[in-house]
Order: sequence, then structure tokens, then C-alpha cells
Amino acid sequence: MWIFSFGICKLLIAPNKTQKLKMIKKASIGLVVLALSATSCVSKKIYNDLETKYSDLKKENRSISDENADLKTAKNQLELDKDKLTKDLASTKDDLAKQKADLAAEQKKYKVLQDSYNALEKNSNDALESNMAKNRDLLAQLEAKSKKLADEQARLDKTASRLKELEDMIAAKEESMRKLKETLSKALNGFEGKGLTVEQKNGKVYVSMENKLLFNSGSWAVGTEGRKAVVELGKVLGDNPDLSVLIEGHTDDDPYAGSGPIANNWDLSTKRATAIVAILSENTKINKQKLTAAGRSEFSPLASNATPEGKAKNRRIEIILTPRLDEIAEMLNSIN
Repeated sequence: MWIFSFGICKLLIAPNKTQKLKMIKKASIGLVVLALSATSCVSKKIYNDLETKYSDLKKENRSISDENADLKTAKNQLELDKDKLTKDLASTKDDLAKQKADLAAEQKKYKVLQDSYNALEKNSNDALESNMAKNRDLLAQLEAKSKKLADEQARLDKTASRLKELEDMIAAKEESMRKLKETLSKALNGFEGKGLTVEQKNGKVYVSMENKLLFNSGSWAVGTEGRKAVVELGKVLGDNPDLSVLIEGHTDDDPYAGSGPIANNWDLSTKRATAIVAILSENTKINKQKLTAAGRSEFSPLASNATPEGKAKNRRIEIILTPRLDEIAEMLNSIN
């Protein structure tokens, strides 16, 4: 009996429900044994009390069994939750690892882009600085060229102005020579048709007198009619002392056949030019320094010497009147 009581005490102080469940089972078996033996050795009251306790223990046993089943269910659910959480944690770790790898890749790309941008920015700055330096050089060159062009334009403007002055001067000379030709034509009008012509060309006035008006064949002595013509010419020249006067003697190609101091056509042409100079020199208004005599012989013909008419044209005195050109020469030198 005391052993049973001791078992009940242990049941009451059992540390957990599983141990209580095991002890209840043992106590139930004990009570059954006790009940079997109590019929012969215990009172009815004790038997009833034990039976009541046995009934209570069975209820508690069922309650503990139910609770234990609930705990097993909860444990299973917890294990399922644990597995799910473990899987979720593994998946999360994988996702985090992937995100970390993606982030590392993006950071690498960013670094590459940043390096590229920095290099591009540096290259752009270098290129910009280089272009600015080139532009500064080009600007300096353009400014130098602009100044050079401005200087050249100023020079061209000055030259154009001088050229205009020169053109005006030449035009004035041409006009003066035109008037000179008109004056000579009027002064020598009585001799035209007698082998005397007056024309203007190349800025000069040419007075041509054929030998039939001036000389006999082979002679350098000026005849009466020819002398009159030369004197009239001298009057016009006296009124224009700045003119340069070149008197040229010309012959045909027939060899000189005379005798005396004349050796050939050169001598004859020179003598005839000198004879005209002598007559012009009688006019005191003519500047003798402007007179020049020259013999050209047969080497500057006007026509062919194959015909008598051509020979007659070639035998002549040409008086070439040239205006004063030193001013024009100076102007040309100043332009060059």
C-alpha cells in the first residue's frame, strides 16, 4: 500500500506531461492489481477512493494523450514550417547571391563607363584645348593675312589712283598729239598731195615727206618747195618746244651711184636728215637739244622696192614728233 502511495506522489511531481503519461499507465496497472487484491485485504471505502482516483487518472491520461497528439501535430507543422523556412532561406540566399553578383557586374559596368567617360572627358578637354590653340593660331594667321590684305588693298588703291593719274596723263598727251596733228595738217595743207603726209600713231605724230618734195636724185640739198614745207613745220615745232624731234633719212635699195663724199645709202640718208635739221635749226624758238638726225638707209622700207612706186615711197624723210614722256616715266616708276 505504501508503495502505491509513493507512486502517486511521484506522479504528482512529474516534470513533464510525457513522464506523467508513462507514470499514469503504470499507476493504472498498479490500481488494477491493487483492486484485485483489495477485495480480499482492503476496506470498501479505500477501494472506492482508489477507483475514483483511477477514473480521474484515466481522464487525465486521455487529456494528456489528446494534448500529446496536438503537440505532435504542432511539432510536425513546426518541422514543415522549418523546412519551408530553410528552403526560403536558401532561396533568399541564392537571390541575395545573384543580386550581389548582379550588383558587382553593374558596379563593374559603371566603373567601365566612368573610366570611359573620364577618358572621353580628358580627350575632349585635350581636343578642345588643341582646337582652341589651333583656332588661336588660325586667328593670328587670319589677322596677319587681313593686315597684309589691308596693306595690299591700300597699295592697290594707291596704285589704282596713280594708274588713273597715268591714264589721265596719257590721255592728255594723246589729246595734245591729236591737236598737234591737226595743227600740222593745217600748216602743211598746201603740201599734201605732193608727197607729204601727217598721221598720228603709237602716241606720236609722223610727218613723212617723199624725196620728190625735198631732194633731187642722189642729192641731199633741199629744194625750194621742200624748204617751204620744212619751215612751216618748224613754226609749229617752235610753238611746242617740249617735243622730241627725230629726223630719219630713208632710201630705196638702189646702190648709191654718185661720187664725192657720199659712200653709200647710209651716208646719203644721214646727210639728208642732217639737211632737214639744219633748216629747222634756223628757227630760234626750236630747242636744238630736242633735235636728232638719223640715217636708216634702205633698211626700214614702207613698201616693196620691186616697183617704181614702192621705191618712191621708200625714198623719204620721216619726222617723228614725241611728246615729253619723263613725267609718264616717273609715274610708271612710282607705280612699279
